[in-house]
Amino acid sequence: MASLGVNIDHIANVRQARKTIEPDPVQLAFLAEIGGADGITIHLREDRRHIQDRDLRLLKETVKSRLNLEMAATQEMVEISLKTLPDMVTLVPERRKEVTTEGGLAITTNEEYLKSVIQRIQSSGIPVSLFIDPAPDQLEAAARIGATWVELHTGHYAEASSFEKPSELCKIKEGTARAQVLGLRVNAGHGLTYQNVEPVAAIKGMEELNIGHSIVARSIAIGLTEAVREMKKLIQDPRQEPLFGKQSQS
Repeated sequence: MASLGVNIDHIANVRQARKTIEPDPVQLAFLAEIGGADGITIHLREDRRHIQDRDLRLLKETVKSRLNLEMAATQEMVEISLKTLPDMVTLVPERRKEVTTEGGLAITTNEEYLKSVIQRIQSSGIPVSLFIDPAPDQLEAAARIGATWVELHTGHYAEASSFEKPSELCKIKEGTARAQVLGLRVNAGHGLTYQNVEPVAAIKGMEELNIGHSIVARSIAIGLTEAVREMKKLIQDPRQEPLFGKQSQS
């Protein structure tokens, strides 16, 4: 049964749009946990476009479940992670011009450097996950360089047409199985919504789904606590039909 990590970056986006003090992602992380979040995920970006250093420090002190820090594999971020000691670090690719993370890490082109980063972080007792596409070569590279987890990029599945979606889901299933054979633990995320999450949650061996935008968007209408409860129910009790009706044909 998959657990739910709630990404609260978009709450910080609203705050930073006005450079004010609200909404405070630290306070609202508490509501997500009340709703059943098994963990809180944040991405501290190089340009600090949403989550701030202050948020990371306070969340480390106040999150009762677990804190997953997404970050680029830069020396600055490594130092921050070693100082803050989140419960998990997820290494992700990062480009200044992108709206959100657009794809998985290209591990095979930078294995030695990533291996050194992973060793340094994990030597401090922080497990490292790599955000990657569910491709065999990337999975094998993740195992070679010593990652504990992988987070499979589900963006292609989320954006696929109804005709292409089964094929993309199959890639995630095969990637999950391959990761387990390689000794890796498996999470997944990116683009998951109330309409498409259940097939991914039902994959055998899937441990956690990290979801942010869809939950925060729905919380505007119904409140964050209820939004998290609904997502948690879909993940832990997948059904054949989506909660909000069948997806429209593309």
